[in-house]
Amino acid sequence: MNLRAFLVAAIASLVVDAKVSRVNHDQVQSFAQPQPITDSQKAAVKYKPQLHISYGCHPYPAVQANGSASGGLEWSGPADGDCTGSPLGSQVYSRSEWYYDKWAIMYAWYFPKGRYSLTGHRHYWEYAIVWTDSPTSSNSSIQGVSMSAGVGHAKATPPMLKYINGSSIKLDSYFSLVGSKAALQLTKEAGETQDLITWDQLTVAARDTLNSDALDGNVWLTNKDEVPFKDSIFMKRLEDAFPF
Repeated sequence: MNLRAFLVAAIASLVVDAKVSRVNHDQVQSFAQPQPITDSQKAAVKYKPQLHISYGCHPYPAVQANGSASGGLEWSGPADGDCTGSPLGSQVYSRSEWYYDKWAIMYAWYFPKGRYSLTGHRHYWEYAIVWTDSPTSSNSSIQGVSMSAGVGHAKATPPMLKYINGSSIKLDSYFSLVGSKAALQLTKEAGETQDLITWDQLTVAARDTLNSDALDGNVWLTNKDEVPFKDSIFMKRLEDAFPF
């Protein structure tokens, strides 16, 4: 990116960010998990993963119904400093779509900060994609799973039964030496679940905020950790993570 384009992108980012109101990271009101109605919503609930935290922050809500966004946290200090759990409840976000002949269900968690070996930033995302053979919850099965890793994606087709509890993949957020950051891996350890909200269940205001760069993690004004299910990159994430 040349200097002119870099400056234009940086200014645009600041303009968008200025339009989004901020809430302290521990005061963001999560969405209650609605009763699923559509087949895709029912499948998202059925396959909702468990998340175990071995390193870093616990997941928090990223955005409220009115579009207000988490202010995040400065990255300095302990990896889990001031982020061991929201008093207002946590959140897992989901978005689903066909990709080739697989039904892809992305689950994403927001963390107020991300830490690397020598640096870090506000706002951090981890995600997993559960690949099934159908969006119908009563007639589908897990075919594979992809997880955001230290670099790229970790993949399993299919995951071993020891990593599954019923219909829920068991995931661990740990410190990956490759990439020197928090990443996801399969685990035998039981984890917690969060209230799930699917992309189509979000308010328009919340989707607009997530589609902006207000909740992207930035290092030196360059996007390093974007909201993985926003319109502009969701399908690209499925392409990169496709394990078959």
